[in-house]
Amino acid sequence: MPEKTSVSIITMGCPKNMVDSERLAGKLVHNGFAVDHEKEEADVIIINTCGFINDAKSESINEILAFSELKKEGRISKLIVSGCLSQRYRDELRKEMPEVDEFFGVSEYDVLLTYLKKPIKSAKDRMLITPSHYAYLKIAEGCDRSCSFCAIPGIRGGLKSVPVEDLIAETEMLAEKGVKELILIAQDTVSYGIDLYGQSKTAELIRRISKVEGIDWIRLMYTYPAGFSDELIDEIATNPKLVKYIDIPLQHINDEILKSMRRGHNRTKTVELIKKIRTRIPEVCIRTAFIVGYPGETKAEFNELYAFAKEMKFERVGVFAYSREENTPAWDLGDPVAPRTKMKRMSDLIALHEKNSTKHNQSLIGKECSVICDGKEGGEFVGRLMCDAPEIDNIAFIKGENLQRGKIYKTKITGAGIYDVEAEVL
Repeated sequence: MPEKTSVSIITMGCPKNMVDSERLAGKLVHNGFAVDHEKEEADVIIINTCGFINDAKSESINEILAFSELKKEGRISKLIVSGCLSQRYRDELRKEMPEVDEFFGVSEYDVLLTYLKKPIKSAKDRMLITPSHYAYLKIAEGCDRSCSFCAIPGIRGGLKSVPVEDLIAETEMLAEKGVKELILIAQDTVSYGIDLYGQSKTAELIRRISKVEGIDWIRLMYTYPAGFSDELIDEIATNPKLVKYIDIPLQHINDEILKSMRRGHNRTKTVELIKKIRTRIPEVCIRTAFIVGYPGETKAEFNELYAFAKEMKFERVGVFAYSREENTPAWDLGDPVAPRTKMKRMSDLIALHEKNSTKHNQSLIGKECSVICDGKEGGEFVGRLMCDAPEIDNIAFIKGENLQRGKIYKTKITGAGIYDVEAEVL
């Protein structure tokens, strides 16, 4: 029996890219390949790139160059590049990187399989990159929003929701694999279903998914403030499987900046939404993200953002310096805010968040909290509270015996730091 061709998929960027890699891996396995994730040596290396902002592009290019050296040394036979960077700059990359055998855009799985000289068999299974107890469910591709700074619609196209029944089937498949925490993702999760059903079906989808046995936690990521419905707020408030955690990137709070960003909401509407969420779901943990150094952002406008973040005391915050991207509406605005100024503003917001995070974590000491065990690190059991998504949020160091990965434990919080808590199993 001939030995299977080995393939290793290297994934760059966000969880949405991760799901793409998992689906590609499932197709490759179904078509007779031996597949690994993140392995440096194989017959074929596929780098699933990110091309969203400059830092991500640089990281992807450096990864391609590193594997090009391995190919020159004869340690790999084929080097393939796929994903957002390839979709966006395929022609330029082909000219500049002749050592790469071929470039493919996003979701071009069947074309890639054909290139690898294999008859294509359909497959809906996924080969998970994540630990076996949690997984991402990508409920839609693309985006119909027109944020001025964002290149995603140009890379991945308009909103393309996955039919509800297909997502139910995928959830059942993931539950059978042992997944306990399901994390819903898309470019804009609150718009799910508008293209298929004429209106948002996010809340209904969550209700349907909640009925799948084996799934204990459901987490909603990448929501959008414009279009965040009362129905969805009520679903988060009342659904016992849906963790009381909302990821809602606000980007800014100044009206002029928001208008230039084409965000579709303003300061007044934003404050009303946050207060409504806090009132309806008192125990909610809100994660947001801000962009500093957007073209034309003045010191006064940044100070307004800083004061807003200080007032709202968001439990989890990500801060990013503006990255000027080609083929976006904001490109013509230039990049007038100096890099040093961007870094200073970014640093100031992060320092503010660290103070808020410490206070929030310390407020949990003595309280009982549910913690999902993610496994062991350095001899200690680690996990996460309901208010922490994998990879991007805080961790919990868990004191207990023979804990099981993926199991949810009742604990008492006994200590706290900036980005972690100590928890003792009850």
